Amino acid sequence: MNPIRILSAFGVLLAFVVIALGAWTRLADAGLGCPDWPGCYGFVTFPTTASEIAQAEALYPDSPVEIDKIIPEVVHRYFAASLGLLAIVILFFSIKNNKHIKLSSALLAVIIGQGIFGYLTVSLKLYPLIVTGHLFGAMIVTSIFLIMFLNTSNYQYSSNVLRSRRALIYIGFGLVIWQIFLGAWTSTNYAARACLDFPLCQGQMIPPTDFSEGFNFLQSLGPNYLFGQLSNEARVAIHLTHRIGAVIVLLYSIFLATKIYSKQTKLFVFTFLGILGTQIFLGINNILSSLPLWNAVAHNMVGVMLFLWFVVMIYFSYKGKNESSSLS
Repeated sequence: MNPIRILSAFGVLLAFVVIALGAWTRLADAGLGCPDWPGCYGFVTFPTTASEIAQAEALYPDSPVEIDKIIPEVVHRYFAASLGLLAIVILFFSIKNNKHIKLSSALLAVIIGQGIFGYLTVSLKLYPLIVTGHLFGAMIVTSIFLIMFLNTSNYQYSSNVLRSRRALIYIGFGLVIWQIFLGAWTSTNYAARACLDFPLCQGQMIPPTDFSEGFNFLQSLGPNYLFGQLSNEARVAIHLTHRIGAVIVLLYSIFLATKIYSKQTKLFVFTFLGILGTQIFLGINNILSSLPLWNAVAHNMVGVMLFLWFVVMIYFSYKGKNESSSLS
């Protein structure tokens, strides 16, 4: 029994949960539920009694204690911290067995970087570029866990189709990364509600927009970015760009599916189309249902699943030389 394989499989699941908790925290407007880091109002957990709450509010007079906002943030932090502990254990076994040391070291380094991003998220008051980068860091962590699991598993899969279409897969991966960035940028700038009708936006095909403000990635440091700082026109520009990106990804994905489809890859292709269809449904339902929390979190997580699908396809495109056995 390979401990690294077991731990990395658990890591994939745990990282997925951490991303979901992060999405829940952000979408529930709880990103500043704790105004400090790594503690919460100076407590290891959070203030609960009347005297502790009074002490906390005296320490942070501009941040009144809201337990319903604190809980998502604290839960997210502790689950994220457990990823760091898991990475340390994996690195220990890697050194002990003299295997996967570089990958496990990279994993721990990225998780430490994620801790820094977590601190900056709070200290810079939800600065959009930092929050967006924090999400991508989490996806990188999940990907490393996944690659480590694949490296230590007994899967023997090779596909000439994937090898020959590797460039097309990379293009698709790039488009999905860009689309996830647009989705994160939409969320961190609170632009999801800029268009609450579909397929129109504010009753128009193209309402007034401000792309220069909407895609200013170096916004001012200092303001509190909870609920956003952009004008309506800038938020509309971001939202519409995300919609257009979705159409581009959909069309390219259909093209890609036809190019990589074979007897050996059909399960991957059908899985891909299923994930894609679910993501489109959730995206449209976000708008038509006025952004229900469960739907918005699910939209986030299915986007992560698309990202991981491409990670797996790229991984297998480098494995083997012959079209042979299937996953076992």
